[in-house]
Amino acid sequence: MKKFFSRFAVTAVAAFAFTATLPAFAQDNSPTIPRPDGKPADMSKPVQVFVLLGQSNMVGLGKVKGGDGSLEFAVKEKKKYPYLVDDAGAWTVRNDVRFVQYMSGKGPLRNEWMTVTGGNLGPEYGIGHPLGNAIDAPVMILKSCIGNRALGWDLLPPGSEGFEFTDSKGVTWVHPAYKGSPEHWKKGEEPKPIGWYAGKQYDDDTGDAKKALADLGKHYPEATKYEVAGFFFWQGERDAGSEALSSRYEQNLVQFIKQLRKDFNAPNAKFVLGTLGEAVKGSTGNTGKVLEAHLAVDGATGKYPEFKGNVATIYTNPMAQGGSGNGHYGGKAEVYMDVGEAMGKAMVDLLMATNPAQPAAAVEEDAAFFEKRYQKKITGVKPKGE
Repeated sequence: MKKFFSRFAVTAVAAFAFTATLPAFAQDNSPTIPRPDGKPADMSKPVQVFVLLGQSNMVGLGKVKGGDGSLEFAVKEKKKYPYLVDDAGAWTVRNDVRFVQYMSGKGPLRNEWMTVTGGNLGPEYGIGHPLGNAIDAPVMILKSCIGNRALGWDLLPPGSEGFEFTDSKGVTWVHPAYKGSPEHWKKGEEPKPIGWYAGKQYDDDTGDAKKALADLGKHYPEATKYEVAGFFFWQGERDAGSEALSSRYEQNLVQFIKQLRKDFNAPNAKFVLGTLGEAVKGSTGNTGKVLEAHLAVDGATGKYPEFKGNVATIYTNPMAQGGSGNGHYGGKAEVYMDVGEAMGKAMVDLLMATNPAQPAAAVEEDAAFFEKRYQKKITGVKPKGE
């Protein structure tokens, strides 16, 4: 596996057209995820970094402790997510996945081997375990975000242009380009800059992530090299509250994906995002516009050919248990876990997706190697001939 992923990250090789023959783990209908085997990663390989971005639900407001609705209850009483505990009922520890968290210049708030700690959780456990099981190279889950931030303002990526928007009352507002301020002003009036600018949170979040990676050994002991392999994004509540920002969401999201890859020098990094849990397909209004944008960038739609095989959207409504993003899903841990698992498995699928540009011989070689190693990793059965 390590051989596979290192080669993939360096050359963007991920050519596996044999999905139907893979174990159920790689599919969305997987009944469970294996427990970690306790083994460390092969430190001769670069750390595979996955950056988590968004707002409050990516930060994580699911409850770890308490009664019904908490992670403890889900695991110990409902017997869900068995990979999170060992036979004695203690939280398992992954010695191959590092969890690091920063928030607007503060941190590291978390810098540990992946295990359940603290009072709250986001989607990181559901994300980290599928990746840790599928990748033998070192894995880092690097979360860098804060709540109540809009893609069309706080998280606006470099290269974004300003625009004008006429609201339902007939008033035209000017919205700034990246680095502009304030958030908006009436057309014809002189803008009065404030102590914040369009894209400030983007700069802060990416800056924190780069700071962590610049001191790699502090955040992943003994590591000396890394590759940004993917990004996760769960956001949209703030934009859905604005008629103007929701109308611009798709354009901003496309630029966001492209700019992240550029800023982290990771042109082949995969991108997985989650929709707002309250957003239902076919809905209208601002929330409907944000949902349409989330669904549109999925590479399978074909709307953005450059995203084919490298961008995936998770429709989270079936997992939201009737909750909403603004309500933080009632703090229900299962929502955060289920969304995380879906996002993590989607990332694994993207890393396994066929790269049409890869020579056929190399595709077959890598596919055979991965199938052999992957099946051994998941089933524990030693392939014939080894």
